[in-house]
Amino acid sequence: MAVKLQSAQRLVPQTRQQQIFDLTRYPRTKITQLDNGIRVASEEQGGETATVGVWIDTGSRYDAKPGVAHFLEHLFFKGTARRSRVQLEQEIEDIGGHLNAYTSREHTVFYAKVFKKDVPQAMDILSDILQNSTFAADAVIRERDTILRESTEVDKNMEEVTFDKLHHAAFRGSTLGNTILGSEENIKGMTDRDLKQYVDTHYTGNRMVISGAGAVTHTELQALSEKLFSKVPLQPRSPVVRPPTEFIGSDYRQREDQMKTAHLAVAFETCGYTDPDSVPLWLLQTLLGSWNKATATTNGVFSTSRLVSAVSEENTANSISAFNTQYTDTGLFGVYAVAEGVGLAELALQITKEITRLCFMIEPEMLEEAKNQLWQNMLNQLDGTTPVSEDIGRQILTYGRRMHLSEVHARIQQCDANAVKNAANRFFYDRDHALAAIGPIWELPDYNWIRRRSYSIRQ
Repeated sequence: MAVKLQSAQRLVPQTRQQQIFDLTRYPRTKITQLDNGIRVASEEQGGETATVGVWIDTGSRYDAKPGVAHFLEHLFFKGTARRSRVQLEQEIEDIGGHLNAYTSREHTVFYAKVFKKDVPQAMDILSDILQNSTFAADAVIRERDTILRESTEVDKNMEEVTFDKLHHAAFRGSTLGNTILGSEENIKGMTDRDLKQYVDTHYTGNRMVISGAGAVTHTELQALSEKLFSKVPLQPRSPVVRPPTEFIGSDYRQREDQMKTAHLAVAFETCGYTDPDSVPLWLLQTLLGSWNKATATTNGVFSTSRLVSAVSEENTANSISAFNTQYTDTGLFGVYAVAEGVGLAELALQITKEITRLCFMIEPEMLEEAKNQLWQNMLNQLDGTTPVSEDIGRQILTYGRRMHLSEVHARIQQCDANAVKNAANRFFYDRDHALAAIGPIWELPDYNWIRRRSYSIRQ
């Protein structure tokens, strides 16, 4: 479960009785499995709209040719044996629906949000594009230009670029360190054969979850899945092995003095989704917090986060945010900041000091506030049928089940200061880090300077 942090703020905690009462009303996820291994999961919430989608346990990490998973995502919308590209677009518009897809490093997702009466049609469209796409040669050629333009736009987003470079530094030499879009050379050289081979290898029943939320019953979703997806093979002819990774403590630094601001991400290796320290990592992320000078409604000096308070008081960054990215077998935890070139040395000291401080000291009062903030953020992120459907698909692929909110709440509440501090010591204390920095970074200290501060909070 990925958690996006809101700006750090003081929250009025609910009573335990209020929380338990609210959670008993929250619907439970129903899960069944088809004969070909596809898991069907739903959460009926009533209303007039529903989101249905297909989650596939594959992404850029599995690319034999970097960029093929993302390229394939685009081609699925360019026509099938039954529907042309124009017909697909018109059909979705006619029912007032929304059809979308995205690719991450480990997952590929296709989903549609429609009125409840149109759920069967949405499922038919999803099954058609995933099983009957033609991957016509002319469509592949046209899409190369589209993806190259998208790549150019991504290169203008310095946050995305910085995190791509961070992954490259952290997992250098492994597929997890590759960008999702792939290189320009690979995009230009992509063929329909590459795409078909990838589908045959990775789009199999044992790696798929069909999820639904909102105005859809489990009986309806299962019946539609059996009717429309029964021909998906259980597994590929040859077993798929997850490409291994090895964390490497290293730097990526690109000095660009003409840029107005520097973009900095520093991270430590952590653990996979199912590790017992996952919940402590959620809380550590919340304790470090996030803040943006341009959008903050309160002065960061008064934040419950020591890092946010220090950065705001000393004006060392325009924005700062802790992140906790987990994969199946590894993860990256750290801080991303945007700052002026002058003051980067002080900012680096603040970041390393506050991360290392968590290894020595977790104040019970601040931990309780972090628990309340984390809980509120999680609830906010489940507001709507689409985020719920996404959460269902993601959890079943990563955990093999969907945790009910009552279990999530209990896990957070049971996490004490010792558990959080032990996790910090396990991952941060005297550990190598990975770093990516782009912009006017002449003041940024070198790797060894930062490394030494992983076991000391002295200035």
